[in-house]
Amino acid sequence: MLKNLLWVGLVSATIVGCSTTQSLQQQENLALLQNKTWVMTHIGATEFAKKAETPIIQFGSDLRISGSDGCNRVMGNYAVKDHRLNLGEIASTKMLCQNNMDVVAKYNTALKQVMGYQVYNQTLKLLDKHGNVVLQYHTAP
Repeated sequence: MLKNLLWVGLVSATIVGCSTTQSLQQQENLALLQNKTWVMTHIGATEFAKKAETPIIQFGSDLRISGSDGCNRVMGNYAVKDHRLNLGEIASTKMLCQNNMDVVAKYNTALKQVMGYQVYNQTLKLLDKHGNVVLQYHTAP
């Protein structure tokens, strides 16, 4: 009987320890993602030349996103679990930027495909459901 109790206690402690480790790892990943200004560098595999109308995104610790698609302000909610990223409905202003509408359309289409993310150093990759990079960003250290 004592052996069984010890076994149950050991298994319970292991499970709690693993979930705590996962929770800490998720918090560390969120800390790398949140409260930074991410400047877009790629749409898919295509490098984007940085200019004044470059799309940016910020992930707030309040689980809200904000930024710009290169013309319009964008805002919405997001949820994170492990490396999955769920962007809620994204609202935006509706200005016309004749010189940048192609980028705006591609950027907003890519945002709708986002299902996951990877962050390392100063690089953020937003991924589709197959793990392909749909948007890539850089932030200052």
